[in-house]
Amino acid sequence: MQDASSLLNNIFGYPEFRGQQGEIVEHVAHGGHALVLMPTGGGKSLCYQIPALMRDGVAIVVSPLIALMQDQVATLTELGVAAACLNSATAPDEARDIARQAQA
Repeated sequence: MQDASSLLNNIFGYPEFRGQQGEIVEHVAHGGHALVLMPTGGGKSLCYQIPALMRDGVAIVVSPLIALMQDQVATLTELGVAAACLNSATAPDEARDIARQAQA
């Protein structure tokens, strides 16, 4: 399992976690459940993105906000992280390709 602080710095470019992010990340990365309430811009995304990178396999994040999904996937892809989103606007061929990539 990769170190959370290293991922935070090497992939996202932040020198340290804010507030309780570090504790939340470690808890989730080691299989714990969490309900995280933070204001917009508070760093919620890192609380699931970093544990997903720390663990083997595929992480699935469910969100009702299509624009947020698209922004996060674009940012992760730009940072070299394999990511994709499926939503009601995803073309059927693209959805099948994403499903195949996830299975692989």
